[in-house]
Amino acid sequence: MLKHHQMKKSGKEIATDFEKIWNFPNCIGAIDGKRVVIQAPAGSGSVYYNYKGTHSIVLMAVCDAHYRFLIVDVGDSGRHSDGGVLAQSAFGQALESGTLSLPSSRELPCTATRAPYVFVGDEAFPLRTHMLRPYPGRNLPDAKAVFNYRLSRARRIIENSFGILTARWQLFRKPIVAQPEHVVTFTKAAIALHNFLRIT
Repeated sequence: MLKHHQMKKSGKEIATDFEKIWNFPNCIGAIDGKRVVIQAPAGSGSVYYNYKGTHSIVLMAVCDAHYRFLIVDVGDSGRHSDGGVLAQSAFGQALESGTLSLPSSRELPCTATRAPYVFVGDEAFPLRTHMLRPYPGRNLPDAKAVFNYRLSRARRIIENSFGILTARWQLFRKPIVAQPEHVVTFTKAAIALHNFLRIT
């Protein structure tokens, strides 16, 4: 059920936008998962039941600095965690195997330190060479607290993208009464229209 879609835009262009607009270098996308709430399909038991107490499918997405969706995997059942959905997705497997054709590392601004290009996510995602998440815990040293603040600013773009999607398409404001495969189609269509409107 999982599908993979990617807009044709270079990683360096995406990273330049994140650095200029959100002050986070080497970022090629913000990633998160959204639960698209559905009416429980007949006979599905707890397959689509999630930790929020609703039934849903998962929309896993990466967006750019302009709230446009770059990569989308939609259709996994809502009971799975964001990290689990990522691991099973085509995007996650390509990220793990190093076959995404990401740009080579570059020096961070005003330093001689080379760093890889990365996606930014929350604590639900694993820390990897090309995946950053916040430092855990509270009362962090200043340098780590500043890092978390700046990562959070960049990461919130995907949450805002989901918010724009939901506000524009009222379909997502209440449980969708349809079979999961149809909800996948509705979600893809809404994302395509969302991107079209953001671009034009």
